Formats: sequence, structure tokens, C-alpha cells
Amino acid sequence: MAVQDATSEVLVDTLERSLRNRRIAKHVGIFLTLTLLWELGSRMGWLDPLFYPRPSNIIRSFWLIYFQNANVWFHLYSTISLVIIGWVLGSMLGIGLGALVGFNTVIRRFLKPYVIVLEATPRIAVAPLLIAALGFGVNSKLAIIMLVCFFAPFINTLSGVINVNEERLELFRSMRASKTQILRKLVLPDAIPVIMAGERLALTAALSGALVAEFIQRDKGIGSLILVYTRNLNMASAFACIFTLTIIGFLIFKGMEKLDHYIAYWKYEGGRERMSSKRKRTMVEP
Repeated sequence: MAVQDATSEVLVDTLERSLRNRRIAKHVGIFLTLTLLWELGSRMGWLDPLFYPRPSNIIRSFWLIYFQNANVWFHLYSTISLVIIGWVLGSMLGIGLGALVGFNTVIRRFLKPYVIVLEATPRIAVAPLLIAALGFGVNSKLAIIMLVCFFAPFINTLSGVINVNEERLELFRSMRASKTQILRKLVLPDAIPVIMAGERLALTAALSGALVAEFIQRDKGIGSLILVYTRNLNMASAFACIFTLTIIGFLIFKGMEKLDHYIAYWKYEGGRERMSSKRKRTMVEP
């Protein structure tokens, strides 16, 4: 029986791996086809090469900005560091305030309407006001990114705290658990999957917030570099920077997906199996 189970698991893994490889090959084929059509259209004059540079020229620009001139690294470091710091600060503020507002009905009654009104305000419209208040530089950029990152963790944390399991909450109260114990051992663990979904949105939005700040201030960062290249009509290098941001955004999304699988492991079958096997090894080891 155990041999049959192991054989079936191997077959399932092989089938899933085959389907995944086939799906990847299909997407690679679509990407290469679109790239070849773009190259052909630019060479045949169907596309304006000034605004739609050839993919071969974009690849050449990748080589120039990353290796030959190597001028992109400073701007890339500036953008990524701003994104990470702004995301961490905005998430801490959003999760902390969301837990406080969700756990305290009095504070929720007073603060929630104002936060919703602030959320409805376009963040790009607020960016010049933050720059006017804080001046040009890192502080105003971080403030813009924090503002962009704040709302998804806040709303998701608030939703997770409010929608806690009522039966388990009554059980904790019947056992005379303190508010801190209820928050730490019931509310936050139940809300973690929802919070992680908000964190994924926040980190993706942080990159957009950094670009908005760099477009306005135009001092350093990938956003300011894109403006320089487009102003000089060096569209191939501008596209290389844009594709760099696309790759960064994709890596951010996949990284947060992996982090979600690791932290909120009980939501996924693979995570539950990993934790179960880990506990079995712990019990077997002396």
C-alpha cells in the first residue's frame, strides 16, 4: 500500500512538472513570436522606429546601460532602496493602525471614515503637497511611497481583525484571556492570510510610488533616468529601463507569493505537508 502511494505521488509530481514545463514553453513561444513581429514591423517600416525601437536595439541598450556605461546601477540602487524602506514603514503603519482600529470600536468609529476619505483621494494629487511640505529629497519620496503602501495593509488588517471567528473569540473570552492575548494568539494569526494579500499589493504599489516621486523630482532613480532618455529621444534605452521595472515588478510579485506560502503555510497543501513532515522529523529525532 505504501509503495502504491509513493508511486502515485511520483506520477502526480511528474505530471504537474510536465504541465508546468509545457505552460512555460507556450509562454516563451508567444513572447518570441511577438518580439519577432515587433522586429519585423520596425525593419519593414510598419512601426515608427523613433517611438517603437527595434528589440535588437533594446537588447543593445541593455548591454550599454548595464555593462559598457554601467550608469543604471546607481539609479537602480536608489529606486530599490526607496521601495523597500517605504514599503516597510508604510506596512508597519498600516498594520499597526489597522489592528488598533479594528480591535477598538471607539477608535474605529472615529478614525475609519477619515481613513476611507483619504483612501479615495488620488495619491498622485497629494504628492506635490508632500514635496512642498517636506522639500525635495529622500524624505518626501519616502512619504509618497508610505502613503501609497499604507492603505492595502490597513484595509486588509482591519478586515481580518473585524471578521475574526466569533466562536473562537467567545472561547478566548470565557477563558478570561486579556485583549493582548486575544490579539496575539487569535486575531493576528487569523488575519495573517488577509494581511499578506495586502502586503503583496503594497509592495507592488511601492514601485509605482517611487516612480511617481522620481518623475516629479527628477534627481535620481530609474524614473528620472527614463525621463532623461525620453527627453533625448533615446527610446531604446528608455524601453530597457521600462523592461527593467517590469522584471523587478515580476520578481517582487513572485517573491511575495513565496513569502506568503512560507508565512501563511496552512492555506496551502504544500505548506501543510512541509510543516507536517517537519514535525514528524522533530518527533523522531532524539
